[in-house]
Amino acid sequence: MRRPARRSAFRAAIGLVAAAALAAGFGPASTAFAEDGTPLPVAITGKSHVDLSLQSDGEDSDEPQVTLRLAAPGSDEPGDDGVIPVVHQGPYTIKIDASGLDGVAAVKLPCGAKGLTAVCDGYEINAGETYNEIGDIRLSVDADSAAGDFGTIKVTGEGEGVDFAPLTIDVLVGGPELLGRKLSEPKDLAAGDTYEAPVGFRNVGGLAADGTVLHFHGSRGLSFPDSYGNCAYKATTDGPLLRQGTDAICTFTGTYKAGTAYALSEPLKVKTADFALNDIVNYGFSAVGAQKAKALMANDGYTPGTGAPMTLEEVPGASAGDYARYAELDLPTHSTYDLVLTGASAQGEAGDTVKAEIGFRNDGPGWISALRNGGEPVSFTVAVPEGAKVTKSPERCNLTNIDEGVKGYVCWVETPLLEKTKLSFPFELRIDRVVKNARGKVALPTWDNPVEPEQSNNTAWIVLNGTGGGDGDGSQGSSGDPSATPHPTASGDDASGSTGTSGSDGTSSSGGDSGGGLAFTGAGGALLLGGSALLALGLGAVIIVFVRRRSAA
Repeated sequence: MRRPARRSAFRAAIGLVAAAALAAGFGPASTAFAEDGTPLPVAITGKSHVDLSLQSDGEDSDEPQVTLRLAAPGSDEPGDDGVIPVVHQGPYTIKIDASGLDGVAAVKLPCGAKGLTAVCDGYEINAGETYNEIGDIRLSVDADSAAGDFGTIKVTGEGEGVDFAPLTIDVLVGGPELLGRKLSEPKDLAAGDTYEAPVGFRNVGGLAADGTVLHFHGSRGLSFPDSYGNCAYKATTDGPLLRQGTDAICTFTGTYKAGTAYALSEPLKVKTADFALNDIVNYGFSAVGAQKAKALMANDGYTPGTGAPMTLEEVPGASAGDYARYAELDLPTHSTYDLVLTGASAQGEAGDTVKAEIGFRNDGPGWISALRNGGEPVSFTVAVPEGAKVTKSPERCNLTNIDEGVKGYVCWVETPLLEKTKLSFPFELRIDRVVKNARGKVALPTWDNPVEPEQSNNTAWIVLNGTGGGDGDGSQGSSGDPSATPHPTASGDDASGSTGTSGSDGTSSSGGDSGGGLAFTGAGGALLLGGSALLALGLGAVIIVFVRRRSAA
């Protein structure tokens, strides 16, 4: 049996164990009882029902379906000393009896078991459930398995001073299994268009389904214009942008035969907003009976539909290759956004401190949903003009080496990023030495990005004591002029690696529909650069991969 790591001093000092037990409301004896003298109630927990598919879908054959744990009174949060309280000490035994699966399915039990029974010995039980893992159970079909076979696993416990609530796990082989019809984006679909999704399923299980439930979801840029009487809808318009969107649950009565495909009598209409870009629509059918379906429909926050009911009809001759376990689609993928940087200019004498406010905005029309990469940030760099030193920087900017011998800052913009967002990055610089037309380049990474075709405005300048003309006023615009390259001796904050956030509130000014949905982090650049890998289809991810390469260089 697995036991959580614990301080060696704690294990060595029985007095500390007794103190933890007392603090949790249990006696100091090695066997813990409830306050009224009755045995400690502990539940054996785990999945109570497992459906075994007769289909081979390439999933990991070693992945367990059930993880057994013990749920004891008290919280599994560590105390002030960082230790999870122990609520019971004393030997106990957990017995797993899977003999009911003989001739039904193959089973792999924990605790070094061989065959269909296992005995797991333990001594300590922690408060809560998280740190009381017994072991995993892996089930699979074998040569004797057939559709409709049914069996049980019984898990019981014994121990002085502990009252174990048993667990029964029901196992069904070859029950109804519904795979969704694959989706594909029309080539000419544009933001603002309506996509007609051919929603349906194929029962690849060995038994018919007595009723079914359809759940579908569209992210923030998608909506469902039709309302059906056997559906309930929930729109989430606040909270994290990654979780905003619309959900629906639809119930269907009837019998849906094994080996047969069904489809909605009319396509499901999915409306794309003008700002939609790489939004996600997904759906799935499950074999759920009438009673469970009613409970789903009663979920808090769902509003019943008002139109005629959605219906299903049989699809003769459907190809098995058109169906998959997960049915989802990104759309539209052909829209664009336009990120824009604006610079700043200032005049001053040696010893003066001047302000330079860098602007960042998304001119749309698309938002950066970043749904596939979980919200990877977009970054840009800010070089320091020659003769100047940054005395105060935004919280979301970190001191770095932009190029060899060139200090500057990398600034982060969290995604998702709304359409028409405007942000401000205020810097303060001290002029140590007056250099006419001293310039520091502000730039997004250069990348062949089809979702942002207009990249001429991805570069801007901080200009100190400009002489006029060209980019001397700090305006946006790309320039290949070598004179615009920061001088190698230009300095940022001191060499200690300060992030330069003292006295800066890091606030942003918003315009358009920013929605307050952007949360900026003051974490170090190294932490953010070590974030999740590119997961495909997210332009934010493409940008970040480029930045990592530059940083690694």
